[in-house]
Amino acid sequence: MGEKKNSERIKDEDVMNALSSESHEIEAATVEDDLESRPIPTMIDDLDIQDIPGIGPTTAKKLRDAGILTVMDLAVTSSEELSVEINSSKESAAAFIIAAQQLLRDSNLLDKEFVTADVALEKRKSMLRCATGSKALDKLLLGGIETQAVTEFYGEFGSGKSQVCHTLCVTASQPVENGGFGSGSIYIDTEGTFRPERIDQIAISRGLDPASVLKSIAVCKVYNSSHLELIVKDLGKYINDFKARLVIIDSIISLHRAEFAGRGTLADRQQRLNGMLHKIIRLAEIYNISVVITNQVQSSPDTFFGDPTKAAGGNVLGHASTYRIYLRKSGENRTAKMIDSPYHPYSDTKFTVTEKGVDDMEEETSSKRGK
Repeated sequence: MGEKKNSERIKDEDVMNALSSESHEIEAATVEDDLESRPIPTMIDDLDIQDIPGIGPTTAKKLRDAGILTVMDLAVTSSEELSVEINSSKESAAAFIIAAQQLLRDSNLLDKEFVTADVALEKRKSMLRCATGSKALDKLLLGGIETQAVTEFYGEFGSGKSQVCHTLCVTASQPVENGGFGSGSIYIDTEGTFRPERIDQIAISRGLDPASVLKSIAVCKVYNSSHLELIVKDLGKYINDFKARLVIIDSIISLHRAEFAGRGTLADRQQRLNGMLHKIIRLAEIYNISVVITNQVQSSPDTFFGDPTKAAGGNVLGHASTYRIYLRKSGENRTAKMIDSPYHPYSDTKFTVTEKGVDDMEEETSSKRGK
């Protein structure tokens, strides 16, 4: 009798799963016409956590209770974090994550594990880039800020880091053919530097509708390091909610640097930073977004020759950034120098900050007009 009841219960669960799958298909059909107008691929909505092999109703409930609502959320989670959240072994957690990534590959929402270099090159050619507002800075970046990458700007106060971020929020809202992403932006403010009136000023100066630009930017004010880590943990949900292709964190280290003072807390600070940064890297790749982070600097007193200024955060932050650009004051203008990149030339360029945000210097603009 017990076996018969168990078999009937299993059949009932199968029927419920089938009905749930059908309802997902119906919901997907209703939004099919709207897919092209949305910047983030919505085929992920057709997938359910229980579509992953090995995940049943009980595990799915644990995942949802832990804030992991989609297959994409599971794919970007670390095995150590997941094992704690669902109270399982690291091996089981890793298996779930690998299965989620494989399901995304089978659904063509994630690249295959191995591709030939020529295929990778073709994909790189079609990658989206967002203009910074300055043609000189875009030239340094070989076209602008890339998706699937973490771009770091570091420099002293007043070097133009936040101005670059504000201008990127404006340019990202523009169509792809005009050098934007044609999507929204997420601005995570840890230093209280975001000013909506500055966005308004930049948009008006560039001949854009300030109301639509302001509506395309989602701002999050963060007050401590734990809050920042929580925001990054749930960032995938916010990317989908706000249809964002650009995520800005200004700045990435200020809260951790203030709260973890002294050498005794350095190891803990670096470990927490490392976990958060690797989450950001996975989000950038899987969600096909561009992540821009700003970083503070510190002086190196043992440097007798050259610039004693170096980026804060140590090797943990240095290895996490795909591209690292050093900004510094140069009179009334700014100088941007490519410090680290897998393929950019190590050169520098000058730009200025005006009512239009980041802009080319006047002599460069006038010489181009003369040509």
